Amino acid sequence: MTNPYEIYDLLQDYAGAPVPVGTVVIGLVWTLCEADAIGLAMSPGIHTRTLPWAGTLRGKTLSELAAWLRDFDPYRSTVGMAAVNAGIHRLGMLPEGETLSPVMGGNNNLAVFEHFLPELRGKRVVVIGRYPGLDRFAETHSLTVTVLERQPGPEDLPDSACEYLLPEADWVFITATSIPNKTFPRLAALASAATTVLMGPTVPWLPELHHFGIDYLAGVEVADPGILKDTVCEGGGVRIFDAGVRYRIAPIGIEASKQWARRMIAEAAQERERLKRDMEAWYGHGGSGRFPEYAQLEAVDRRLSRLDTCFKRLWDVSPDPVPGRVPNLAR
Repeated sequence: MTNPYEIYDLLQDYAGAPVPVGTVVIGLVWTLCEADAIGLAMSPGIHTRTLPWAGTLRGKTLSELAAWLRDFDPYRSTVGMAAVNAGIHRLGMLPEGETLSPVMGGNNNLAVFEHFLPELRGKRVVVIGRYPGLDRFAETHSLTVTVLERQPGPEDLPDSACEYLLPEADWVFITATSIPNKTFPRLAALASAATTVLMGPTVPWLPELHHFGIDYLAGVEVADPGILKDTVCEGGGVRIFDAGVRYRIAPIGIEASKQWARRMIAEAAQERERLKRDMEAWYGHGGSGRFPEYAQLEAVDRRLSRLDTCFKRLWDVSPDPVPGRVPNLAR
């Protein structure tokens, strides 16, 4: 297994920015962070009557709250995850993929399973996390599905069964809540032989997830910010999938991830050049002290460094073909 902190370091460097957070909501089911864009994470299923930092989060920067993701306190790490997703969403660089349109009166929270249904028949499918309505869906479509859950219900197995079941599975659907609860590195390693989907509104849109053995990202894009915020604030759960968000399925194989990383590198490089020009102009007009946007320039440099490393790793495995050279088909 890779360094278990690697994913958390990556997420902080991608999402970190000196952008003030405007809103943090911890709803019954979802936690929401807004800072130029909205990020979501599933709220902890652990009851608490008091949070010592309540009322102090507005105005903190994305970088400050994103750092909470490394914490083992479930509420702090969940707020950190929502902040990370807000920071990534504000970049506006989703991968190529397919957006799933909601169906009136349908179980839109199960749209990902519906999308992959033809490939799941006859396969050993393991789902990490409980999805309302999944048992009936599996029965209706004659699927063999085993659900692992940290707080298992009558039909679930405890998450400790992952050590035994994931290496033998054909398909594994991992809830992205595994990132803030710190089980993701081990789950991804155990599922490396399966076709693996990281799914849910907690999914961070990160090309490096390919390096962790993830084959597909099934995250969300915000369809209606107002409806989404109202639904979260009013305690909604699966209702967010009806109008607030839409699932997006993105394959992140080597070539798809290379193209995605290329676009992100180009965007980050343009932002860095703009900031450097602004800094030169600011000092040229008599500015003294630290350039006001220097923290943003540092954040862009960190993100660009991560992207360069990501692309190099992808290139080392699968370099682009040299123009005019006939590929070796015998490989």
